[in-house]
Amino acid sequence: MEYIIIAAAVLLFSLVYFRIANHYHIVDKPNRRSAHSEVTIRGGGVVYPFVFLLYVLYGQLFSGGATEDYLLFGSGLFILCAVSFVDDLRGLSSKVRLIFQFMAVLFLFYFVEAANTTSVYLIPIAVILTIGVLNAFNFMDGINGMSGLYSLVTLISLYIVNQSLSFTDSGFILYPALASLVFLFFNFRKRAVCFMGDVGSMGVAFWIAAITGQLIIATGELKWILLLSVYGTDSVFTIVERLRLGENIFKAHRRHLYQLFANEKGFSHISVSSAYALVQILINALVIFTDVSDAILIPVVLLISSFAYLFIKKQVKKQISQAS
Repeated sequence: MEYIIIAAAVLLFSLVYFRIANHYHIVDKPNRRSAHSEVTIRGGGVVYPFVFLLYVLYGQLFSGGATEDYLLFGSGLFILCAVSFVDDLRGLSSKVRLIFQFMAVLFLFYFVEAANTTSVYLIPIAVILTIGVLNAFNFMDGINGMSGLYSLVTLISLYIVNQSLSFTDSGFILYPALASLVFLFFNFRKRAVCFMGDVGSMGVAFWIAAITGQLIIATGELKWILLLSVYGTDSVFTIVERLRLGENIFKAHRRHLYQLFANEKGFSHISVSSAYALVQILINALVIFTDVSDAILIPVVLLISSFAYLFIKKQVKKQISQAS
């Protein structure tokens, strides 16, 4: 009953936000770099900070939850979502965004108690990698259903792991999963009602990074980063490609593999988003249900993913070039 009530509340909140967004013209207008052709509501991802408030409120009223345990996480989440929503509305420089992302990640690290279990020399690297994860979700949020479906797959995978390891409160995973499910109702379709916006892609990425961090700290295993390997592979290789071409990596573009499939090859957004989610499901099953050491599993999965990605992208580019 709890989750039915929460899902209904998120659905109602979304409908109210749509009315506000339409009134104040918080919309995404298509341009030549866009993967859509209609004016669409922007910022539908505000459901993530909203559902966190519901999580804290419900826990305080009905579960006797220690909400102060989530003060650090909530502070980081709202800092990140606030600056991201401003960026959705008016645009901010990459330097400003990075400053606030750095602040938010520091809150996240204190929340998962990384400072107590991680070498002081590795913390700067971990901070940079976490900021990279946040921006990878932002970069990959370009077609209908992509980030909503990918986030749902990741959160369900983390929930399955939590069932056996109990590394965090199950509600802390299921609440953002419900928010993703409601968002997908409006986004996972041929003509989306709304897009996540930076507020959504950054918000859900921050939440997933926090849960994954809790899991890594609890188990001492790094293999859980592979739950984000599909997004990581596409993001890293696309950034390398753009740097090689001398492009600004923070500017809009159409060089991701999923963009080539959706825009140049003409595959539907639904099919491309589903394919990305399916590949991540297969990797997650391997990570969760096989007992292989980090030293073997991580390099093997990353190498296979990298070679497969580069081969497919080369073939797609070749086909596009021949067609033109």
